[in-house]
Amino acid sequence: MVNPSEDARTSTKVVAITGAGTGIGAATAELLADHGHAVVLAARRAERLDEVAHRIHARGGRAVTVTADVSRYDDVVGLVDTAVGEFGRLDVLVSNAGISKIGPMADGDVRGWSAMIDVNLRGVLHGIAAAMPVFRRQGAGHFVTTLSTSGLKIVPQQGVYAATKNAVRTLLEALRQENTDGVVRTTGISPGMVATELGDSIDNDELRHEIRQNMADFGMPPEAVARAVAFAISQPADIEIGDITIRPTVQN
Repeated sequence: MVNPSEDARTSTKVVAITGAGTGIGAATAELLADHGHAVVLAARRAERLDEVAHRIHARGGRAVTVTADVSRYDDVVGLVDTAVGEFGRLDVLVSNAGISKIGPMADGDVRGWSAMIDVNLRGVLHGIAAAMPVFRRQGAGHFVTTLSTSGLKIVPQQGVYAATKNAVRTLLEALRQENTDGVVRTTGISPGMVATELGDSIDNDELRHEIRQNMADFGMPPEAVARAVAFAISQPADIEIGDITIRPTVQN
């Protein structure tokens, strides 16, 4: 079991972040690097990762990049292995990669549904499977996962997307209950509308325009969610921040 006093004295951590090329992932990487943490950035687009890493390095931070698709288990194992190989350990895995193929279920978008399941749900499971042995071996580790308020307030057009997020919410609670020895912590963060590129993955033209407009009108900056991640991982080892909901004050 982790000694809380020892953990509290360890102010810097090694944090791996998926979906780190843009939006919440990039903002989280930059904020945590500014706080002195070492970050391992993962996403499918290498050029976006390089841009984020360049900004971090320019400010004196520590960052390495890994091109990875979270729907592929071997890619996520590679992410974890890179963190341990570069920095000697992995303290936090932020599972942030996600896609949104929203639309009426009557459209029967089987391909879109499968893609969301692969990234939003299977990708998180891959992270748990890859990082858990490292966390148990170290005697400490923290899973931080981006969920969504779409899973808290169910609305039309977002049923399958919300289902993937609520499936992850369920597995995180089970994971928490399976690990009450103080070694592994879990945090689910449910953002409301955030101004990111998530809307770009929506195939329906009308819905994509609507989401983009909402993001422009009242979406939070990704840095707001990044601050929530920083808060969760800053707690001493005997404290677990299980759930955080963060949304614009004007969002219904």
